[in-house]
Amino acid sequence: MKQKVVIIGPAHPLRGGLASFDERLARQFQSQGFDTTIYTFSLQYPNFLFPGTTQYSSEPKPTDLQIKVRINSVNPFNWLSVGWELRQLKPVLIVIRYWLPFMGPCLGTILRFAKTNGYTRLVCIADNVIPHEKRPGDQLFTKYCFKPIDAFVTMSEKVFADLKQFTQKPAQPIIHPLYDNFGEALPKAMAREKIGIPQQQNVILFFGFIRKYKGLDVLLEAIQILKKATLAHEFEGCKLLIAGEFYEDRKPYDDLIQSLDIADQLILRTDFISDSEVRFYLSAADFVIQPYRNATQSGVTPLAYHFEKPMLVTNVGGLPALVPDDIVGVVAEPNPAAIAEKIRELYQKGEQHYLPNIKEEKKKYSWSVLVNTIIKLSGAEIIYTK
Repeated sequence: MKQKVVIIGPAHPLRGGLASFDERLARQFQSQGFDTTIYTFSLQYPNFLFPGTTQYSSEPKPTDLQIKVRINSVNPFNWLSVGWELRQLKPVLIVIRYWLPFMGPCLGTILRFAKTNGYTRLVCIADNVIPHEKRPGDQLFTKYCFKPIDAFVTMSEKVFADLKQFTQKPAQPIIHPLYDNFGEALPKAMAREKIGIPQQQNVILFFGFIRKYKGLDVLLEAIQILKKATLAHEFEGCKLLIAGEFYEDRKPYDDLIQSLDIADQLILRTDFISDSEVRFYLSAADFVIQPYRNATQSGVTPLAYHFEKPMLVTNVGGLPALVPDDIVGVVAEPNPAAIAEKIRELYQKGEQHYLPNIKEEKKKYSWSVLVNTIIKLSGAEIIYTK
């Protein structure tokens, strides 16, 4: 009989990077012989706390996964019910995604009840320990959630260091695995035709939800610098493809675009990009730009690795460790002039300069490494059936 593993975190019908990650992780546990179920949210955020247009996916439900829509993040009676259900289910292992202190009371209560069976081990994948936008109660909620957990995995050294401010339990940083669940890359010309962008122009990509810490405004100022260089015949020019939904007020960005006079340099696709469309945008670009003001790690980085796109990242948080400078891309200081200069460097050296190194570096980004690390840290008595 296969041992049971439960993953607690976003999954279908919810959308976004965390949901995609959890579903891919579940498939890896399944491939390694575990009876795997994802417990996701019937209510993840109250609408007034959610900055996007909708929390829900338009994609069909995965047919190869067991997903139970159970958890209400704001209903304590639900937490007790789910905790009791997991206690009775007796999985050998529960893997918890932790990304926001708001989830601390809900997850912490569920885990306390689940663990009273004296059998289940708890391992947390901590995406963020100290949130990008701080709020009252953050530390209290995080400590409450972490107390029953047995061990932790982080996706960067930065989060690993933050974690040590809260707990000394077993923990290990690992490399964020590749997002290899969005299909294979397409020829650039085919991808551009699919999403209707120019074939002959240089195109760089900003991908993902738009929030202040991601530095899109800094990149827009860099685009103005590059436009001036193009007009002076010092740079052949490029278009910036912005593919992702605004998770904050877009008006300051629209005002900035107008004041910088760069609307002609932009291709705006600021609706949510569904999973089935992701590969078109990544395949269409020359380079992926991550101009973050601060960061722990980024899900865009393993996405770019999968589609073998050279990257620009800023010298913040855990990003430079994932993108070795002049090997798989470039590292810039988080200011417009530095970013503009490094974009020019990317085009001067060309995609082929980085491609052999990307192919080699991406071999480190394995889902089996993540699963095996979780199992080892858990201390659970695992019986392999495959």
